[in-house]
This record gives sequence, C-alpha cells and structure tokens, in this order.
Amino acid sequence: MPPVLVALLLGHALLHFGLGWVLGLSGDEAHYALYAAHPALSYYDHPPLVGWVQWPLVALGAPDGLLRLLPEALWLATALFIYSIARRLQGRLPAGTTAASADAGLWAVLAYSLAPVLHVLGIGLLPDTLLMFFTAAILWQTLRMLDAAEVQRLSAWLLLGGLLGLAGLAKYTAIFAALPVAACLLAAHGVRLLRRPAPWLALALAVVLVLPVFIWNAQNGWISFAYQLHHGAGSQWQWQQLAGFLLAQVLLYPLLLWGVFGLRRAVLGGAGLPRPQVWLLSFFALPFAVLAYLSGGGSSLPHWTAPAWVALAPFAGVGLAALWSAGRKRLVWALGGLQAVFTLALYGLMLMAGPTWLQAEAPGSTEAETINPFTDFYGWDAAGAKALQLAREKQSTHLAVQNWTLASRLAWYARPLPVHVIAPGFDQFSLWSGDLPVGVDAVLLDWSQMAYRLPVGEGMFQRCEPLDSLAVARAGRPVARFSFYHCSGWGGRPAPRRLGEP
Repeated sequence: MPPVLVALLLGHALLHFGLGWVLGLSGDEAHYALYAAHPALSYYDHPPLVGWVQWPLVALGAPDGLLRLLPEALWLATALFIYSIARRLQGRLPAGTTAASADAGLWAVLAYSLAPVLHVLGIGLLPDTLLMFFTAAILWQTLRMLDAAEVQRLSAWLLLGGLLGLAGLAKYTAIFAALPVAACLLAAHGVRLLRRPAPWLALALAVVLVLPVFIWNAQNGWISFAYQLHHGAGSQWQWQQLAGFLLAQVLLYPLLLWGVFGLRRAVLGGAGLPRPQVWLLSFFALPFAVLAYLSGGGSSLPHWTAPAWVALAPFAGVGLAALWSAGRKRLVWALGGLQAVFTLALYGLMLMAGPTWLQAEAPGSTEAETINPFTDFYGWDAAGAKALQLAREKQSTHLAVQNWTLASRLAWYARPLPVHVIAPGFDQFSLWSGDLPVGVDAVLLDWSQMAYRLPVGEGMFQRCEPLDSLAVARAGRPVARFSFYHCSGWGGRPAPRRLGEP
C-alpha cells in the first residue's frame, strides 16, 4: 500500500477518534446505543445488528468515545475493501489504456475519503455505517467469484452467504446488494450456476442469519415491516423534492461523480471492463435509483445513499486514474481541493456547533429557533444528569418528552429512568417504556432546537411548573437551551404542538 495512502487513512482515523471523544451522541446514535441497552431479536425501526455489535461495550459501561471506535474501524475497513476492489478492476484492463497507468486504488480511497457524509458515518454508528462495510465486502467477494475457479469453491459461496445475511441484519435495504450479486454471477457463469448446490447453501445461510428479524416480527404483529412499507411510501410525490435530493448528492459526492465521468469516457466507452464486471455497477445504480425515486415522496435522506456511493468508489478510482493519466490534472486537483475544503469545513462546524451566527434564542422567547443540526452533539449528557437529579428531588419515576428523537438522547444519558414519548402514534419507546400512565406526574424536558408548547389542557397534564433551565454554549455563544418542568395529572390524550404553530 502506498505510503501516501497509509498517511491519508491514519490522518482521517485520528480526526475521527478525536471528534468521537469530543462530541456527544447524536439522536440516531443514542437510539441505536439504546438497542444495545435493550437486547432483542430485532427492533421496531431497524434490524438488530447495530445494537448487537455495541452490546459488549454498553454492558461494560463504556464511554461514548469507546463506542465510536466501532464506526471508526468500519470506516477504515471499508476503505481497504475499496482499495482492493479498485486495484483488481484496474488489473483486468487491457495494458496501455489510460486508466491502467495510474493507481486506481489510491484514487478510489481518495474519492471515498473526500465525501463529507461518509465521515459522519465514520464517527457515529448507524445502520448505514454497517451497510457501507458489508456492501464493500459483498462487492469484493462477488468480484472474486467472477473467476471460474473461485466460483467452484464452497467456502467462497458460504462467505458470500454469510456477508449477505449479516448485511440483512444491518438494514432492510441490504436487499439492494443481494440482487446485483445474482445479476453479476449469472452474467459471468450463466444459469447453469443454479444447478449446483453451493448457491442454494449460501442462500440458506443468509436466510438463517436473518431469521431473528422474522421471528421478532412474527411475535410483534409484523410491526417493523408495516412501518417500513408505510415509511417508504412517503407523502405526495413532487419533482421539487427529487431535484433537491439530486442536488444534495452532487454537492456531497462530486469527486465520485467526476470519477464515473472519467470511467465512462476512458473505459466503458472503449475496450475496457468485461460485461460481468460492468454489471457490478448495479451495486450503485439499483439502490440509488430506488432512493432517488423515494425522495420525491419525501422518504429518502441524503446519507441513505452512502452504501451505494461506496460501491461506486472503486469505479470512480478507475475513472479518476483515467482522467489523471489523460492530462485532466487541473480538473481533478480543483475538484479534490473543493471536496477537501467541504470536508474540513464539516469537521470545523462539528467542533464549533455550527456557524457562529447561529445561536439560541433568549430565555422566554416565543419564536422558534433557526435549525442548527450541529447542536445535536452538545449538552445532552448534562441535560440527562439534570433530569435525573430533578426526578430524584421530585420523587418522580417518569421522564417525558414530546418527540421520539428527544427521547433517544434523554433516555441514553438519563439511564435507567424510563422516558415516555407523549405524542400520538407508535414508536420504539412504545415497546421500551409504554404509554405514560394516566394520573401520574413526570419531569418534562423541552429543547430549544425542537421546542414545544407546554402540554397542559384537556386530556394532557393538569399543570406544569418550571424547575430549571440549562444553557448550552459553544465557541463563545449559546447554541441551545434545555428547559425542565414538573408536570402532574397526566390525562392520557397527547396533542403536541411545536412552538410557533397556531
């Protein structure tokens, strides 16, 4: 491995490690860490692997920084798979082609490491972090099995089946990695492959590995599958939402896009990759197309495409190598420099809790704050400790919030007190904590970045009295504020209203 690549990976690893110790857990991270605190065969909103892999550390009471060693290691391992795949793809190009004269592996990892969203997933453990790793591993194994000798080995098939099963335990969208596997192997070896027992053994192994998800759903009325189907359907489809999604993808992954441009002109446009290897591009095309379509209904987030971009990174490396060798060095330098600025800016914004002009509203303000996503990482540990202290003082055994994303962070930092989401509908906390019992009191937390009106009135609490507030400061200015209330006489009919709503 080239020394420059080793330095690149070590540099990013140190940055991830440092940020992992400085930043608190985001809402999603806290939610999946709670999976580990509540071991189960599966969960309402995701398969269980993101909780299982954290369980040993959570059981030992590991701090947040140690929990983040998991995504940091997965980010590095994914980079190594990308490097190996790109080198293998480049090695199969005809000698003398422009794409064969530069180190595609180095360019692939460079493109991967300059995508800002992928760094977020390398700091915080999400199902997408796991799926990034398994997508790269499955792509690597599929590429190996395009070889006529490798596909005859039972161990190769069992490894493939194991990877597919573990991917299914990471996220439901792993199905988008399974379908390209079949397409690539059938394109390389024909349908006669299906007459051998090895593919069916691999399929059986994958199914056995994902059985916990089906068992849990069968025990719980198939609620997770129903939730995913409803969530995927989204709302009314709009072209504007699709355009916004595509623009975000271009801004977040431009070096990968330009790498594909070079690949198309220098490799796929001429005598280049064999057809079965071209089919490997479906690891990107299929999930990206589906998620782009879903974005039109408002049910797709920019980071959901991360595993697809990981699958494209080796091809982007080949394309960038072609552009570099063809004399397009200024273009590559410009794009790489722009991406490096974006990535460093992301690190800086995370450390400063967002741009310095964004700050919390004054206490008592009735105006909703401007959303600042970087405040997610600050203050929740202190808020959890304060909530526990106030609950002890008021001899209350219940904590309450009006949104499940608030519940995740409060429940993580205020363990072991149960946190109740006093909002209509069903979520994971409906299973963990249940509904807040009618007539009881609770310590209610409100966060200025997602502020709600006090839940007082018919069917809600009879009264809520202010207890304390906690300001969160970063880079010399207040960025958020927590407010705590002692609310009594719960009526059992939640009707949350955001601050500023009529």
